[in-house]
Amino acid sequence: MIEHNQIYNEDCLEFMKKLPDNYFDLIITDPPYGIDIASNGKVGGDNLGKAKDYGICEWDKSIPSKECFDEMKRVSKHQIIFGGNYMTEHLKPSSCWIVWDKDNTGNFADCELAWTSFPKAVRKFKYRWNGMLQERMNFKEKRFHPTQKPVALGRWILDNFATKGDLIFDPFAGSGSFLLASKQKGFDFVGCEINKDYVAVCKNRLAQQSVADFTSPNGDFSKEKEFNKDLEVSATPTPKEFQKEIPSLNPDIKSNRRGLLQ
Repeated sequence: MIEHNQIYNEDCLEFMKKLPDNYFDLIITDPPYGIDIASNGKVGGDNLGKAKDYGICEWDKSIPSKECFDEMKRVSKHQIIFGGNYMTEHLKPSSCWIVWDKDNTGNFADCELAWTSFPKAVRKFKYRWNGMLQERMNFKEKRFHPTQKPVALGRWILDNFATKGDLIFDPFAGSGSFLLASKQKGFDFVGCEINKDYVAVCKNRLAQQSVADFTSPNGDFSKEKEFNKDLEVSATPTPKEFQKEIPSLNPDIKSNRRGLLQ
């Protein structure tokens, strides 16, 4: 029996082979798209100055194997898989895709797509806070991974696709955004990540004292308290080995289980 609310430093295929059928209620994951996005070691923004040290130059060379997709379907009742448009050879046609409208310009993709196993209509996510797009540079989560998804996207998925009491699994956890969203929304979860450095990042984020520890309006710190005023989660002490590395931005914010930003 595996322990819940943990991140495991393992190859997810080997990890899933040890599990019984339908062990998880819902998989939410963002596997490699096979488009070599991180080859220059500079993709991803503020906290990725040493990206090459995290091994990001190799993981996006190819999509997961058919065996990996078969195992994801076997160990879970439902799946939501980002980048599914790159993996249609392993996914059956679906009526329900999630469209994340990123409001991008230039050569960046306007949207990202997630394939789902749900028999629903297409759903669109476009996150705003007080009229501001979360993806705009002045109001962004801190980034630790070149393809990091907003925690708010994970919370929205859980609100719209999960049922109370569901056990959530992310086999390609990366920096742990979907695990963090599960914690904030009160779902038990399990994560798997093959890169030990990202496992450390996940554990760090999951040990945060408040949502504000990993969110900041990068362009205007004078608005930080206003930006984070409604972000609150149950408190968990930050491990000592991480306290100096990433200090809390808002130590005066009180923590409870109410008021998560939607």
